[in-house]
Parts: sequence; structure tokens; C-alpha cells
Amino acid sequence: MRQNADYAAQFAEQLLNRQRQFAADASHELRTPLAALRVQVEEARLYPDDIDLPDLLNHVTDDLDRLENIVNDLLLLATLEAGVGGRREEVDLTALVGTVAARWTESCDVRLDLEAAVTVEAASWQLARLFANLLDNARRHARHRLEVSLRRAGDRAELAVSDDGRGVSPADRERIFQRFARLDTARSRDHGGVGLGLAIARDIASAHHGTLHVEESSDGGASFVLRLPLVR
Repeated sequence: MRQNADYAAQFAEQLLNRQRQFAADASHELRTPLAALRVQVEEARLYPDDIDLPDLLNHVTDDLDRLENIVNDLLLLATLEAGVGGRREEVDLTALVGTVAARWTESCDVRLDLEAAVTVEAASWQLARLFANLLDNARRHARHRLEVSLRRAGDRAELAVSDDGRGVSPADRERIFQRFARLDTARSRDHGGVGLGLAIARDIASAHHGTLHVEESSDGGASFVLRLPLVR
């Protein structure tokens, strides 16, 4: 009994520390665009004759978009943790992947290799968000192209999103799924994002009784592999 109580206390302390760290990280990410907004607005108030209004409004809109994206991501993470992610239904993953990928063909070279009629039970909007996050991550780091494959592997659907970029070192392959994690390479804030996209993707995978990990692609880049239970 004492051992169980000690374990419960230790687990509760770890959870509390994690929540504190998350709150601190979230506060830092929200303060950055808020500080930028304040500086721009105060400069406009002090020196109204020197302000290029259209340029100011563009910058303010960009910072507001960043704030909105961060808040939406935080709300999604909270929803996933609470287990209220929406109604599950049979989803044709092949069709979903094809539809989402079609939106990216103008901005990057996406090559698809999809097995037909791969079906899973899921909240379709969450899987669409997961796949979009993987595509966005791959696009930022690819040199020339992305490759997306989908197949049945035993009783699992296996979706892989691969790029031909610099890849992720073995030492960082778990860390990149942590919230607000960034690497000191091309996978950084300078290339967009606040370090929540991959964390959201993994949380969605876990909520669907699946797994998400990264390995080396055939081109030496990164390959993010999602596995989900098959319906058929």
C-alpha cells in the first residue's frame, strides 16, 4: 500500500511539473506576438506622422494570425487531453489523404503512392489535421519533393510522409514530439510554427490508438510514419 501511495504521489508531482512547464512555455509563446503588437501600436501613437499605415496593419494582422493559431492549437491539445475529440466513424483514409494532399500540389512537389480503400475508425477532421501538420513540417524542410505512401501492414494502416531534407538525428527523434520543441537546425522558429504541430499530430495518433514516429527516409531526410488500426 505504501509503495502504491508513493508511486501515486510521484506521478501527481510529475504531472503538476509538466502542467507548470506547459503553462510557462505557452505564456512565453503568447507574449512574443503580444510584445510585437504593443511596440508597433505605441510607435504609431507616438509618431503618427511617420507611420506607413498599410504596412503597420499588415504587421499587426500577421501577429494577430500568429496569436490566433497558438490559441487554436492550445485549445485542440486541451480537447485531445479531455478525450472529447468528436464522433468516430469509418473513414476512407485513402480518399482523405488524397483530398488533403491535393491542396499542397501548388506549393510543393508531392508524390503519392496510395493503396486503395484503406479504412480506419476515426474523427476525420482530426486525421486531416494530423496529415496536414505532417505535410507542413515536411514542406518546410524538403529540398525538392515530398513523398506520401499509404498501405495496409498487417492489421494496421501505415501512412508515411517523407522529405529529402536534412533529416532528424536519432537523439532528437523523440524530443521533436514534445510541446514547443524546436531543433537548432532548419527545423526552427525561423521556418514557421511554435513547436506544437508534431505534438498535436502525435496526440491525435494516440487518441486513435495509433502510433507516430520518425525515421530516416530513403533520400536521407525524415520520414514520419503513422500507424492506425484498420477497419478493413
